[in-house]
Amino acid sequence: MTASRPGALSAREDPTDDAPTADAPPEAPEPAPSPTADPGAGTAPRRRVPVDLLVALVYVVGAVFVTGRGWLDPAGRLLGTRPNDQGFNEWMLAYAAHAVTHLENPFFTTLQNAPDGVNLMTNVGMQLPGLLLSPLTLLFGASFSYLFFITANLAGTAYAWYHVLSRHVVGSRAAAFTGGLFCAFAPALISHSNGHPHITAQWLVPFIVWRVVKLSRGGAVLRDGLILGALVSAQFFVGLEILFLAALGCAMGVVALLVVRPREALRRAKPLLGGLAVTGVVVLVVSAYPLWMQFAGPQHRVGHPGTPDAYALKLGSFAAYATESLAGSPTSARGLVANTTEQASFYGWPLLVLFAGIVLWLRRELLVQVLAITGIAFAVLSIGTTWTWGTRRTEVPAPFWLFQDLPIFDSVVVARFALITTAVAGVLLAVAGDRISTVAAGQGPAGRVLTGLAAVAVAAVLLPVAPTPLAVRGREPVPDFVTSGAWREHVAPGRTLVPVPLADMRSLYWSSAGLVGFAVPQGYFLGPVSDDDSTGRWGVAPQPTSTLLLAVSKGERGTEVSSAEREQALADVRHWKADALALPVRYGRQAELRTVLDALYGPGRQVDDVWLWDVRPYTR
Repeated sequence: MTASRPGALSAREDPTDDAPTADAPPEAPEPAPSPTADPGAGTAPRRRVPVDLLVALVYVVGAVFVTGRGWLDPAGRLLGTRPNDQGFNEWMLAYAAHAVTHLENPFFTTLQNAPDGVNLMTNVGMQLPGLLLSPLTLLFGASFSYLFFITANLAGTAYAWYHVLSRHVVGSRAAAFTGGLFCAFAPALISHSNGHPHITAQWLVPFIVWRVVKLSRGGAVLRDGLILGALVSAQFFVGLEILFLAALGCAMGVVALLVVRPREALRRAKPLLGGLAVTGVVVLVVSAYPLWMQFAGPQHRVGHPGTPDAYALKLGSFAAYATESLAGSPTSARGLVANTTEQASFYGWPLLVLFAGIVLWLRRELLVQVLAITGIAFAVLSIGTTWTWGTRRTEVPAPFWLFQDLPIFDSVVVARFALITTAVAGVLLAVAGDRISTVAAGQGPAGRVLTGLAAVAVAAVLLPVAPTPLAVRGREPVPDFVTSGAWREHVAPGRTLVPVPLADMRSLYWSSAGLVGFAVPQGYFLGPVSDDDSTGRWGVAPQPTSTLLLAVSKGERGTEVSSAEREQALADVRHWKADALALPVRYGRQAELRTVLDALYGPGRQVDDVWLWDVRPYTR
């Protein structure tokens, strides 16, 4: 066996035994490092730190490159193509800071969609990032925290994969760097950076996966189970959907191992199951109340709006290029996926050929066999319930058809199964790079030429999927009346301030800017259809007065108000538990809106840069 750094393992050596076995472990971890590709890997551990810092710096620079346009004006710009998703996640960060400072329930609130509220567990959660980012949110605002979060997710996920790969899977840090780079900067996470920080926050996933593998080795089962339990519990409060996908990926890895090496799988089952039992107890204790809230608490939902195939990938998406990729364009993904955030495949033909070549070349390695089966399985699941041809969906059932009605699966955005495929692809790149450096290590100048040619070839294949900077757009300004805190003189804590005209995102932007100090009607969230029907839907049906004011703002109706409409308007502000309605002074058609509001609630008055209607006499 080739010499390696302490702790590294041959590609065919079992880490639980003293000698190599015929049945290698599923992780086939840590082949001998290549002195050509990774000088110093096995000599001076202190030299690793500067290299690791350089790797981290490169990842940070890459992340800032992607999100940089947003940093030019965090409070005035929306990053990416999904402004509503960003607005909701900014609100989630603002609410987390509010919950911390006011000791309120982090899993449910009536401060959005007043008075019925929003079940935060059945939406995106993010309690842990919200808690950690609370100081930034309180100091600089939710828009700054969001931008920091979405940027840090890319760099953090890349480095997490690099760390696990370089310590436990490959000996070449260059190979580990490439793997981490792909896992975070491939089209999957770049597309989800258009408003989905709960999806791009994958910096715990590599450690969770590695700890599952470590459990299967035996040893300190109790200790390792407790460590995994802590990691899983933390990920639970970062993003439950990613935790579910990570669990599915690990389960599929076990199934793949059972298929290719059944005796090896059975040998590892006992310590793995014992450790997972410990993990399960820890997670259950930590998550019992949040899980109750998600599945049985107020405003919980069942399923995801729309059919599974509405958010599934087309088969052709794997050979196409994403909107945000260097070789992509605004139309390159058209017809292949629901929107710009769900482009979780989009590798292009050159990468598909490269991945096929890696699997063919290293087909005898157990690790590659397990990775290949896992990656292909989830690529197939991401197609949805029926197979596709071009941009057309056929009537031929696809594998996800078998799972579509199962609990939890009925809430999954199907395209996101390909996130697992992307992670698998990143690990395959790292393993292949490491094997090339190992082959080249003992061949002198010829080996250096081989390494150089391989590096150029991989760079040429990866370049077309390299990310481009995310687009930005201006955001509707929030009145100084809100941002200055002047609202506090007119709205009691926890009572409702109604923006006029009332729109879902305007409510959230005002609320976020006020650090969720007041409640708002409506909003942007997932909830049940009604009290009697928990089927998932977007938002809530607006109250009649909300519809009336919106029609006036669009010029779709006049300013005449009937007595019935006035009675309804009074009933609606009582329903909202409102203290005031506010109309920005510079809002278009504000004269018509003022006329209608005066007729509904009596004369308003100007306070700072809004017209204000005090409705406390009607609602208290």
